Amino acid sequence: MQLFKYPYLVQNEILDNMKFSDLFMFSFVSKRMKKLIESSSQMQRFKIINAIKYDHLDEGTFVCIPVHGFPDNVIQIAERDDTENDYFQLNVPGKMIDFRISYEDNKYLPVASYQPDERETLVASIHDYLLDFFGDSVEYYWHAHDYETPIPHLQNLIACLELNTSEDILDMENLENFISLSPVLKSIDMYISNVTAPFSQGSKFYQTEYIQTCQEEPNLPDILHHFQGRQASVEIVRYNIGHVIEFVNAWKSGEAFDKLEHIIIEIILGRYRENEILHAIGAKHIDSAKKPPTHVLPKVYRDMAFDKDPNTDPITSYTYVVRETDNRMASVLVQGRRFDFGVWDKTEEEFLRMME
Repeated sequence: MQLFKYPYLVQNEILDNMKFSDLFMFSFVSKRMKKLIESSSQMQRFKIINAIKYDHLDEGTFVCIPVHGFPDNVIQIAERDDTENDYFQLNVPGKMIDFRISYEDNKYLPVASYQPDERETLVASIHDYLLDFFGDSVEYYWHAHDYETPIPHLQNLIACLELNTSEDILDMENLENFISLSPVLKSIDMYISNVTAPFSQGSKFYQTEYIQTCQEEPNLPDILHHFQGRQASVEIVRYNIGHVIEFVNAWKSGEAFDKLEHIIIEIILGRYRENEILHAIGAKHIDSAKKPPTHVLPKVYRDMAFDKDPNTDPITSYTYVVRETDNRMASVLVQGRRFDFGVWDKTEEEFLRMME
């Protein structure tokens, strides 16, 4: 390799002017090159990286690094295109992989290619390489944008699904199969308008830690009855006050939502009837002369590239409800089109003492 003919300071200068994608490509060349990169000043650049994202799209899976608010693609993983004849092989530890260089959007990008039956092993090899390179210092996210191919089960991988079905009818059987074969999802972000059937009550869909949906009907999917995760944000077109009341009463009785921390239920058409809801759920009221504490928690999931707020929306409310089984309480805020519900890690007595 010509780079090794130069003094170490010159090597560093050359590496300093390389993009992340070039550095990764060089690191595949040999163990010696990988050690050079790891021992150089480049590791200071890598320290700003706190997440690596696999963005799974129709044209392949892009491995990208969110830097300064923008995802920087460093590798594309795609099925081999036999019409191209410019492939070359590199040794990603344990496996020889066919690469080619593509040029799109004024940028050269290495493309790791696979035959149809080799996809899983190639993805695993690249992931193992990244784990070896970065270790536990970063979080590894897989973002699926369809439900054709299940998310792989890989070490330290955080599985996420982003889905927009505003144009196509949602294939519930295939989606259920996708979710059942994938790891338990960390996040689901779905715009759902053409759902023809509910998820099964025992679906892994409801085990997702964070769900954000925009949906036509309150029970498609039926998050307000079956959610088992920690945080959710639900926008509903066709509002049904009964679903919100049933949700709160199920939490109060201890029958459901034992892991719930925070949920927003926003209606698109109409407005909440605040007094009717508060009466139906048996809400308690804080003395207006006191200042209620604000409920806020770290987000279970956020897009590391674009979401700069690490916390849930704050809830400061004079109304709350109490869970019968353990006397834990939750702040309730009803304003216009929005219903906020935040569970405290305190009993009612502990909560009230905070205002003394």
